[in-house]
Amino acid sequence: MSAPHRDARGEPESATPAAVPGRDDRHGEALLPPSALAALWAVRHGQSTANVAFAEAERTGSADLPVAGPDSDVPLSALGQAQGRALTGWLAGHAPGTGPDLVVCSPYARARQTWDAMAGPAADVPVLVDERLRDREMGVFELHPPSALAARAPEEAARRAMLGEWSYRPPGGEALADVALRVRDFTTELAGAAAGRRVLLVAHDAVVIALRYVLSGLGAPVPHDLPPVPNASVTHWRGDGRHLRLAHWGQTAHLTDIAVPEGPG
Repeated sequence: MSAPHRDARGEPESATPAAVPGRDDRHGEALLPPSALAALWAVRHGQSTANVAFAEAERTGSADLPVAGPDSDVPLSALGQAQGRALTGWLAGHAPGTGPDLVVCSPYARARQTWDAMAGPAADVPVLVDERLRDREMGVFELHPPSALAARAPEEAARRAMLGEWSYRPPGGEALADVALRVRDFTTELAGAAAGRRVLLVAHDAVVIALRYVLSGLGAPVPHDLPPVPNASVTHWRGDGRHLRLAHWGQTAHLTDIAVPEGPG
């Protein structure tokens, strides 16, 4: 069997649908949304202090609220900072003229800190901040781990379990379907304003999931069973001047040599 063709970064081309986890090719190319972007990458922020706290709450079943302050101010953990620095190598690995030439970042601290940590080889690339790339808003249950929600509002936790994340809208917050609406508005505007550009987004797992749904076009199935979007992972769409096509989902090869810091993160 011949080796797969590799792109300018040495990554295997996604020549078959099976090369992209969770890919669904039941929609015709003609139904993809128009986009003149040359390339689009989406990076999820590195591990945050809330990611660490939520994992510990899940382990212990605690009903406490482990993170104070607004979600928008949650910073990266020590591991998240290291993951951001590891993304520097991913950026530097692009051949001249093939890497991002525009960055658009979520306004949340953890996303902006991720870009600050990785920006070294692309310090001269223009950076914009767009509110539509913010994380999913959880309303009155902001920064509530599932165990705290179950203990404090069991009926609401049951409603969430029944509806699923795509449809569940917490009081004052958003369903994933709502995130997709603002992400669709963003990508439509980006497609016209940044034609021919190679764009990097630094945002959140909810935004990456919404991007996949929106860019899959009319008739795309609701993304109930997508593979996870790991912290500091890279998802990539290739452009041909007319459409964007998913090439890689949630890649983390650049994180393999990170030393895990001591302590809780």
